[in-house]
Parts: sequence; structure tokens; C-alpha cells
Amino acid sequence: MYAVFSTFDVAGEKAEEVINIYKNRSRMVDQAPGFVDFFLLQNDKRPGELTVQLLFQSKEDYLQWVRSEEFKKIHELEKKYPDKDLAAVIPKVQQYKVVAR
Repeated sequence: MYAVFSTFDVAGEKAEEVINIYKNRSRMVDQAPGFVDFFLLQNDKRPGELTVQLLFQSKEDYLQWVRSEEFKKIHELEKKYPDKDLAAVIPKVQQYKVVAR
């Protein structure tokens, strides 16, 4: 299994807006080969810190997703988001091989 975490900060008052965007996400990734699960995590002490967690069966599955047209479409839409502060957010991405469960 392979886990990817994308962590980013938004202004506290925008956190709920971002959460709603993810609640209504396209779910394109859900159809990707090897996709396992998606979570949006909110830091308990810093509500503006959000983390997207994706789980895939393998690193190869994740890389296939990142190279897909669907991935490109989603990320192009993010760049065109009307709120320029949110459109400019650049996440810190960390990738992990799951070694025990």
C-alpha cells in the first residue's frame, strides 16, 4: 500500500470553505486503478491546516494517477478557482510506503 499526504494552510475563516469543496469533490480519483481511500484531515489545534490523504495499492498506481488526464483536469480547475488566495495554495506533499498494518 502507498500513502500520500498533501498538507496546506489556509486562513482560519477559509477552512470551512475548503472543507466544503472537498466534500463536493469530483471523485475522479476514486475511479483510478489501485485507488483505496481518500481522507481530508483537519488539524485539531490549527483548523487552517488541512491534509489530503490518498491511499493506493502501490506507488505505481499512484504515479499512474498523477500522470493521468483526470489528475491534470482537477489541478487545472484548482488554478482557476475564483478565490485567488485558495488558488495560490501550494501543498507540502509527502509520500510513504506502508510497511506494517
